[in-house]
Amino acid sequence: MQINIQANNQEQIFDINQVAKQAAGAVMLKVGKAVILATIARDENQVSEDFLPLTVQYIEKQYAAGKIPGGYIKRETKPGEFETLTSRIIDRSLRPLFPKGYAYPTQITVLVLSADSQVDLQVVALNAASAALFLSDIPVNRNVCGVRVACVDENFVLNPSLDELKQSTLDLYLAGVDDELLMIEMRSLPSKNEISAIPVVAMDSLIDIPANFNQNMNEFSEEKMLMAIEFGTKAIANGSKAYNEAFKAYKKADAIINLKPQIDNLDAYELVRGMYGADVKSAINQMAKSERASELSKIAQNILQSDICIAQGWSEADIVNALNKYKKEVVRAQILNEGLRADGRKLDEVRPISIQTNILPSAHGSCLFTRGQTQALVVATLGNDNDVQMSELLTQKTPVSEKFMFNYNFPGFSVGEASQLKAPGRRELGHGNLAKRALYPSIDVDLPQSIRLVSEILESNGSSSMASVCGGALALRAAGIASIKLVAGVAMGLVLEDDKYAILTDIMGLEDHDGDMDFKVAGTHEGITALQMDIKLGGISMQILSQAFNQAKQAREHILNIMEEANRQIIINEDVLPKLELFSVDPSKIVDIIGQAGKTIKEIIEKFGVSVDLDRDKGEVKIAGDEQKNVRAAKDYIIEITQKDNGRNFKSNFKSHKPDISAFSVGAEFDGVVKTTTNFGAFIAITSGSSSADGLLHISKIKSPLKTSQSVRVKIAEIKNGKISLDLL
Repeated sequence: MQINIQANNQEQIFDINQVAKQAAGAVMLKVGKAVILATIARDENQVSEDFLPLTVQYIEKQYAAGKIPGGYIKRETKPGEFETLTSRIIDRSLRPLFPKGYAYPTQITVLVLSADSQVDLQVVALNAASAALFLSDIPVNRNVCGVRVACVDENFVLNPSLDELKQSTLDLYLAGVDDELLMIEMRSLPSKNEISAIPVVAMDSLIDIPANFNQNMNEFSEEKMLMAIEFGTKAIANGSKAYNEAFKAYKKADAIINLKPQIDNLDAYELVRGMYGADVKSAINQMAKSERASELSKIAQNILQSDICIAQGWSEADIVNALNKYKKEVVRAQILNEGLRADGRKLDEVRPISIQTNILPSAHGSCLFTRGQTQALVVATLGNDNDVQMSELLTQKTPVSEKFMFNYNFPGFSVGEASQLKAPGRRELGHGNLAKRALYPSIDVDLPQSIRLVSEILESNGSSSMASVCGGALALRAAGIASIKLVAGVAMGLVLEDDKYAILTDIMGLEDHDGDMDFKVAGTHEGITALQMDIKLGGISMQILSQAFNQAKQAREHILNIMEEANRQIIINEDVLPKLELFSVDPSKIVDIIGQAGKTIKEIIEKFGVSVDLDRDKGEVKIAGDEQKNVRAAKDYIIEITQKDNGRNFKSNFKSHKPDISAFSVGAEFDGVVKTTTNFGAFIAITSGSSSADGLLHISKIKSPLKTSQSVRVKIAEIKNGKISLDLL
């Protein structure tokens, strides 16, 4: 059966009851040349735990773009980061639709069978998965609609092509049902052609700030952000209505399933509420997370040892379930009725913040950011073009290189758990991606060097991703990166009961778990650079969203003021920062710098201990190294090459720079001076009469670290092809 739907700037062709017929629900969706298969599978037996066992897998098949997987094994292996993040988007959008108490293991599998270089696969994947879920026998009776909103030339564009998205200053992904918003992912994109270069090493930087350097970046004000969300929400309502009308006649009858009660044992719950209510409230209001958990555990043990519990034969699971349900009620009622939070803060109050920068002597830049009981150590490392992150996208013919990377790690000890360190999971990848999106607009789009930020979460009690944003912004500055503006982030929460609601600033773990919304906002004083929102309710009104934006802005400005003070106190680790020279030459001279078969550039790299990157088209030369004087010497040397009249015949030119070694012989001993050190050894300056030369002391012959300008006693071990090899005496 084929259903054609024209909605939200897309022609969508759904094939139902055609493939994967043994699945609980299956849909094949075609948009343009993109074809996606979404299937639903459900187990017949419930899990015993109190959670929704939903798994979403979004998988891109390489044949969808006419590709064979790279690497030794020619088949798809573990999901890439884009696949993982897309799986999270689908999960977060569909999870709120399941009825409370649904506990059957359910798997949503989304396969990309054909790709289109202009079609947004994330939007198509969510809409296909939602249709498959709606058509299945699972009691989900509403259709989620996903849309993307761009802003091109100050105009909002619905479901832009991928080429249009490249011209946009906004990337806003929304998912919802009817007029209810369920999920938001947003990032601002750098303005095109605004920034030509940003100095990447401060203080003694070898890169000057260009005259046309524009201290602007794209942020979206709260007002404009609400306009974009309203624009997208109308499209969601339109798409959701179209799906409901098209699919309702083909939906399978709901399966007969049992929904778990919210409270397993009502009698145990009444006992907790009646006899231990005051103890639970006292435990909740413990200031420390560990103390709170410890007190609740003691209450559970006291109940288990009580006469009534023993007489009734209640299990520990009964008591823990009743205790957790009552704890949630107390937390929410205290917030709504008393305006009081578990740690004593006001609803709009940010936890105490402390910041230390460059606490790691050998790291390029570091920041220890602590907010309440959440602590992130963010470390910045600067690299060259060889350090970029390469990845392949199904919609791109060539690999994509990323010079700005953000890795987020969440070890078990950060929450007091004795768990093994494992490869990053979906949550870690999602939080790292959010922090990257928040900080990316503050950095030059054409970075002259690679940057990797790593956030090590040392302690967690809510909003560790936003702590990573704050720490990351300062770690960049601590590494000498002249980012355009500092970026801060804060997580907002919501408690909603009937017509009463409370918006919480800087939520902790307890409020995240027992609240109705997790709303993360990152940006500058001027506006927002990244958003992420998940709703546990059926949706959120624009009135509540507007208030949450305004409250988040106040908190963000408070945090930024503290960060700016810390920024003024940064002392940069100049000695460990790599030095960089970026300059232009006549593009026709690049071949002279390379030399025949690359001989000249290899000689330069070896002689000065630097890395050299060349852009043949632009005539750009980038030199990086650990020693500033070597970088400058390499630059002078290259400029001298390009200024030779007969640069093409460089072989003879280069010989003129080689020393006369006729005065040196094998076995001769010298008091030399360390000129430069490299990862393969050290160059030692030696003198014989009026002749001087540099000899290589290989790293295998060095017993202890050598420093530049250090005096050493050496002996000539070999002279070959005009090069001198030395032994250390």
